[in-house]
Amino acid sequence: MQSSSRTTETSGYLDGQFLVAMPGLTDERFARSVIYVCAHSADGAMGIILNKAVDDLNMPDLLIQLDIATEADAIRLRERVGHMPVLMGGPVDAKRGFVLHSDDFHIAQSTLIIDDGICLTATVEILRAIATGEGPANAVLALGYAGWQPGQLETEIMANGWLTCPADPDLIFHTQLDAKYERTLRSNGIDPAMLSSTAGRA
Repeated sequence: MQSSSRTTETSGYLDGQFLVAMPGLTDERFARSVIYVCAHSADGAMGIILNKAVDDLNMPDLLIQLDIATEADAIRLRERVGHMPVLMGGPVDAKRGFVLHSDDFHIAQSTLIIDDGICLTATVEILRAIATGEGPANAVLALGYAGWQPGQLETEIMANGWLTCPADPDLIFHTQLDAKYERTLRSNGIDPAMLSSTAGRA
């Protein structure tokens, strides 16, 4: 499945876009969250929360826990992937890993090309590649995802729960987690201090 910005704009679907939580969103699990939409269709939507980390878990330790690497690899792993956060991607399927990454890495029949050079792969092979230094240049790992049933996301947007805006790869891969929310708003001309429960499309 592959989408483009033009397809997103003309179809009304939000693949490859950001969702930014507004004050009107009442679900505390998503408060102040920035979500990258990986898939959106008449069948529902799926996305990854980009700015909430899993407590007390880092990428080197996770690779060792999964037997992808050994304790002897710990120092090398810290140098290679120690900067890579383990995100709480959402409440659905929270023990499964999803890797958002740049399009310089691809696994046949496993990698979903989303938009603007961003891909999603959810197999252990990409973690093995990352551990050995053969993975994508840019990547974030999330445990779980956010999911919406048909029509649910549209209803939440109409109720001022989410702001939709173009995704920025720099905000996905290179911005500190605690800065993503404000930076995303500011990049769309919104002062977080002036934010009210009135939302819309940037």
